[in-house]
Amino acid sequence: MILSAAGAALVLDDSGPGLPRVVHFGADPGSAHVSAHGSASDGVAGADLAPALAVPAVPLLPAQGDSWYGRPGLSGGRDGEHWPVRWTVRSLDVDAEPGSGGTVTVAAADERAGLGLVTELLMDGGGLVRMRHTLTNTPGGAAAGTPFRVAGLVCALPVPARADELLDFTGRWALEKVPQRRAFAHGVWSRENRRGRTGHDGTGLLVAGTKGFGFRTGEVWGVHAGWSGDHVHYAERLPGGVSLLAAGELLEPGEVVLAQGASYRTPWVYFTWSGGGLDDASARLHDHQRAARPLPVRPVTLNNWEATYFDHGLDRLLELAGRAAAAGIERFVLDDGWFRHRRHDRAGLGDWYVDTDVWPRGLHPLADRVRELGMQFGLWFEPEMVNPDSDLAREHPDWILGRAERTPPPQRHQQVLDLARPEAYAYLLERLDALVGEYALDYIKWDHNRDIAEPVHDGVPGVHAQTLAAYRLLDELRGRHPHLEIESCSSGGARVDLGILARTDRVWTSDSNDALDRQAIQRWTGLLVPPERMGCHVGAPHDHITGRSLPLDFRAATALFGHMGVEWDLTSASREELEGLAAWIALHKRLRPLLHAGRVVRADHPDPSALLHGVVLPERAVYAYAQLTSRVESAPAPLRLPGLDPAARYEVRPAGPVPGGAAMPEWAAAPVRVPGSVLAELGLPAPALRPASVLLLEVERV
Repeated sequence: MILSAAGAALVLDDSGPGLPRVVHFGADPGSAHVSAHGSASDGVAGADLAPALAVPAVPLLPAQGDSWYGRPGLSGGRDGEHWPVRWTVRSLDVDAEPGSGGTVTVAAADERAGLGLVTELLMDGGGLVRMRHTLTNTPGGAAAGTPFRVAGLVCALPVPARADELLDFTGRWALEKVPQRRAFAHGVWSRENRRGRTGHDGTGLLVAGTKGFGFRTGEVWGVHAGWSGDHVHYAERLPGGVSLLAAGELLEPGEVVLAQGASYRTPWVYFTWSGGGLDDASARLHDHQRAARPLPVRPVTLNNWEATYFDHGLDRLLELAGRAAAAGIERFVLDDGWFRHRRHDRAGLGDWYVDTDVWPRGLHPLADRVRELGMQFGLWFEPEMVNPDSDLAREHPDWILGRAERTPPPQRHQQVLDLARPEAYAYLLERLDALVGEYALDYIKWDHNRDIAEPVHDGVPGVHAQTLAAYRLLDELRGRHPHLEIESCSSGGARVDLGILARTDRVWTSDSNDALDRQAIQRWTGLLVPPERMGCHVGAPHDHITGRSLPLDFRAATALFGHMGVEWDLTSASREELEGLAAWIALHKRLRPLLHAGRVVRADHPDPSALLHGVVLPERAVYAYAQLTSRVESAPAPLRLPGLDPAARYEVRPAGPVPGGAAMPEWAAAPVRVPGSVLAELGLPAPALRPASVLLLEVERV
């Protein structure tokens, strides 16, 4: 049987004993000749492909009973006897049309081991594959009535031997998504995260590809676990010639114990393939998110944090709001400091009531003025955390996630609220619901500012229950307020995954607004996240984290390629700066239908001191040529523009301000018309830019 769409295919062989085996995941081998159920009309059946392909078949859940001697797909056991699992398929349901994707659902059991399994495989119309398992402790068998302790349950798909290089990501606070490459050698390369959230160093997307693959070249396979708690991604290669990518939730001993009749369901794990580099693999992930939850127009947002911090003087905030509206900003977000006792970050967290000492009339004077100015109003929360110096912690110390006998180590003067405790959950839902309702909030920035250390819920490891409770809280709040938009922030980009993005409208990409660092952070975060879901703000001229000072045009051009916003005290800006910012915001609004709907493309530019990227629709495109540091070569490399129709003709012209000090080529003086094939293969002569400069190119089909 075969699932195929958009040039990708997943071929399964169900002719043997046990679970179906994955014969192939990659380029479509000709699914027009293979029916969804494996019967061939003019070609070969799915089972017949197995001996013809170089990749040995791998079961949907690898185990030693299938002659798999690598990491098992399922690990766990019972107190007492141990029964290795051998699955017998009970039902196999296929709903698929060649070229349109589809679903495969396999129900299996091992009666002696007392376990049942349901595996779901879905391929969408863009060729992205999703997979999850549901494991049940079934009645009967040799171990009837005893609990089953799940140690691990992952989703895996094979990759061929030619995928001999790995790419994943590491990072830290204010410098997320740093790429690292290595050879795909024998053994396991495992990225395990035990931070209770996705993590600044979370790999996001683990990629295997042909040697030297780039954004536009090479064949690549990628895996991503859509889960916001502890997780694992790994690549494994065995000397017998089998390689695979796998991912899933990372469980601690005793975290998931199944009583008789109980089930554990894995998070969705996503698999993407491309025959033409990272860009196409990324596009499948973007297309899936856009189809699953289309977003309204993304308002340009101002967040007041780096402008005022804990200074919530009304007059100052009103002046900031006025300047924001004058610059064309469409949403004003009041950050940390509005609730009781919150004059610094050491107290008040968890006391979700407006501080009447600071706001004697509540937030209404600010919210009302913001709306009079034509902007939406948003508010910051950090619901999952609590300061020990708070009314909430003093009244309910038992609500802190951890053992009652020993408080977990503090971070950022915070502890974690046990959301899986019904009383704590109910308190948060009531407070959030009340505040969203009272102020008719359009938007909330939902923060999560620390790793979870020593999480214990009712005596067992608590990250699994905590993550599910956070998901329920988000889902219920959105259900009560369907118009509400939610941003996932986690001390920057420490909770960026498709589990949280299924429930939120954007992620805060990084706490660093340094545009030079942001060029790389956004480039690599964007492999997983489409531009309209990435918070990208224009920071202050002098960045408070890196200490670097950068020109407005470079900062604004960097923020243009995302969900644009501002994180800058505009009351300190000069008239020229405000006019310049307003011009950039107007340009973003004009380009927004393209930026937030087109396909992201990234050139494999030969000069490491510069980046070339863009967003492309059939009729138009916009590109950014960013000079990051000084060039080694005296002449810049040509600008080869990827993603255009080679048979079409395009008009190319600069967009936005021309960078100061740039030596511009002749074509920049007036629009030029060039075939797409020439733009892609030969390119345009590049301007000679100074470091920290960006030139935008606007391209229209003619």
